[in-house]
Amino acid sequence: MAELTHFNEAGRARMVDVTQKALTERIATAQGKVFVLPETLKKIQEGQIAKGDVLAVAQVAGVMAAKRTPDVIPMCHPLLLTNVDIDFKEEPQSDVGGRCSITIFATVKTTGGTGVEMEAMTAVSVAALTIYDMCKAIDKGMSFGEICLLSKSGGKSGTYTRSRT
Repeated sequence: MAELTHFNEAGRARMVDVTQKALTERIATAQGKVFVLPETLKKIQEGQIAKGDVLAVAQVAGVMAAKRTPDVIPMCHPLLLTNVDIDFKEEPQSDVGGRCSITIFATVKTTGGTGVEMEAMTAVSVAALTIYDMCKAIDKGMSFGEICLLSKSGGKSGTYTRSRT
């Protein structure tokens, strides 16, 4: 198991010193799902949500969130992100609870001394919250989850790809 690096000798929280880390290309992709009623997904697809184009707004929110991650995650380093891409996959088939889903994918890139996993997961989380905000008037029962890191590359720890279970 890896050593916890966000604590100093006194056991207090600290930001990890990445001064000596090699600058490498860092890429992380995360995903999450928003579970909505079939009628809600249909209205999103047909542009019938009163607040506007739900996925376009969620996409912008996700990009903005990735750039602001150190403002909400205390030990994250401010990074110069070189790319943030948000994509959606609409899944109209209903599950047991009668809900269908929108899967959000966020890929974040930088060249630096630390990774962008938190930026990718923050982007997914805020995009999901934005979908909820834009559709809550018609579907207060929406939920979201399954937020996870799918892959990351770069840095000392190398490549990680989530296994499909």
